[in-house]
Formats: sequence, structure tokens, C-alpha cells
Amino acid sequence: MQIQFLGTGAGMPSKQRNTTATALKLLDERGTFWMFDCGEATQHQILHTTLKPRKLEKLFLTHLHGDHIYGIPGLLSSRSFLGGGEPLTIYGPKGIKAWIDLTLSTSSTYLQYPLTVIEIEDGIIFEDNEFIVEAKLLEHVIPCFGYKVTQKPLPKELLIEKTDALGVPRGPLLKQLKEGHDVELEDGRIVTSEEVTGEQKNGFQVTILGDTRFCENSIKLSLGADIVVHEATFDQTTAELARQYGHSTIIDAATVCEQAGAKHLIVNHISARFLPSHIKEMVHQVAHFDFPVYVADDFSEFDWTNGVLKQIN
Repeated sequence: MQIQFLGTGAGMPSKQRNTTATALKLLDERGTFWMFDCGEATQHQILHTTLKPRKLEKLFLTHLHGDHIYGIPGLLSSRSFLGGGEPLTIYGPKGIKAWIDLTLSTSSTYLQYPLTVIEIEDGIIFEDNEFIVEAKLLEHVIPCFGYKVTQKPLPKELLIEKTDALGVPRGPLLKQLKEGHDVELEDGRIVTSEEVTGEQKNGFQVTILGDTRFCENSIKLSLGADIVVHEATFDQTTAELARQYGHSTIIDAATVCEQAGAKHLIVNHISARFLPSHIKEMVHQVAHFDFPVYVADDFSEFDWTNGVLKQIN
């Protein structure tokens, strides 16, 4: 799994940062990617990456402020022009369906693929054999959600050296053993799945939060997460503005991560008042926390493999 930030700015685009959009790349897990928010010109940002719009499977929207949704019409339209009939599902607060329907109808935009728009409430909003997605309402100036993506426990690894030693022939029996079933060999011996598979490993947990003040639901969604993506529109010197406008400081974000027992923090949604030269000071403000804290830039990419997070761009 990789996380790539397509836009990391707050409110409006700047020369350094586009408006908010985050890609959760699940190419190894399911051959697709999911996206969280879609600010203005997100499709332009995608052009500078290896992401293919037809591979976008799900779009999760935190709230309906323009810097989080104004990129949707262009992306939906371009995705249709690029061909392919893969369906797309959009999740978001009440009102998003009417806005999308009106925008598409007014512009006479016809999509060549099935589009489903689901208006969400607190709780589990998606579950299949591989993933669970939970949403909770945060504390912003309009309804805004955070999301937790949980990958279900991974299939046990089949230990080929053990199946070979027991004389299990290559073929369908190996598949049955890997899936947890015991098998009977031609000589009548029973080989159990337990004796030829490794320990089951947990999948990853990623929490991606929308705009919010410091709040209890941010902590609940972040409990035990491997990675928390949290807005840090302001720093400690502008903390009063954060409270006034329903946002967080970088210290608020780190405190959420700490109280939730999460392992890594990546902050985004940075106000344009903070130039690149200010970022070191922001990071210094959270240096006393005992987990890694990253400030994402546009196109920053992080890889999660075997329980290790690495920044790769």
C-alpha cells in the first residue's frame, strides 16, 4: 500500500500547494486506488503521477467545502473521456449527490461508466472480504467526516518446504491448504492447514481525517492506526485562528495521534501563510512526541510494506 498526496494546501491553491486530494494506492491489494477529497485541479495533479483515472475505484469526501470538492466534475468527465467502463463509487456528506447530479446535468456531461453516490452517516460505510471503512463526524464549521480504512487479516502464508516434506502434490490441494482447509492425500494421510501455514498477519489501518478541531472522534478513528493523516492548517503560534475556523494545529494533530496510540503521523492541509522556510519550525513544535511526524508536500509518497513506513518521494 502507498499513500500519495496530490494536494496538501488549505482553502485555495498556492504556488507551493494545490488544494486537498489524497490517493490511497491499493494496486497490489486490489488493482485500484481510492481517493480522499478532490480539490480544484486534482486531475491536473494526477497527470504528474503514474495514477490512471480509470483505476480510481472509490472517492471518499470529508465535507463539501470547495477546496475539497471542486475538482470532482472535471475528474469525472475526464475519466469518461479516457475510456473504460469501470464503476466508481463516491461517498460523502448529505448534499453531495444533488451537487454532482446538478453539475453533470447542467454541463450536459454523460459518463461512460456506472457512478454511484452514497451519502453517509457515522458507522461502517463499506465492507467486503478485504477491507472495512468506518466514518465518524468530526468538529468543523460544517458537517465533516473522518475515515478509517482497515485491511482485514491477511491469508496465512503457505510454507512450501513443509508441504513438499509431507508429499503434498503441487496443484489444487495447496490452494485448499492455503485457504485453511485440511486435505487428504492419496495414501490416506491427513495434512492440516495449521501444520503447513505460517502465523496470520494483521492488515494495515490508515486513518484519514477531514478538517476538524481537536475532538474525541478523531482519537476514536485513530485508535491503534498504523498511519494517521491529519490536517495541520495552523501551528502553535496561530492556535486561536485554528479554534475560530474549525481547524487544528500541528500539535493538535500530534496529540490525537499520541492519545490514540497510533504509530505514524502525516500532516497536510497546510495554510498558505506557511512558506517552505516555515515547515522546519512546524516540525520542531512536535519534536517531543515519540513517533515519526511528516509534513506532506504535493506529490509526497509513502510506502507501507511489512509494517514499515518509508517516504519514497
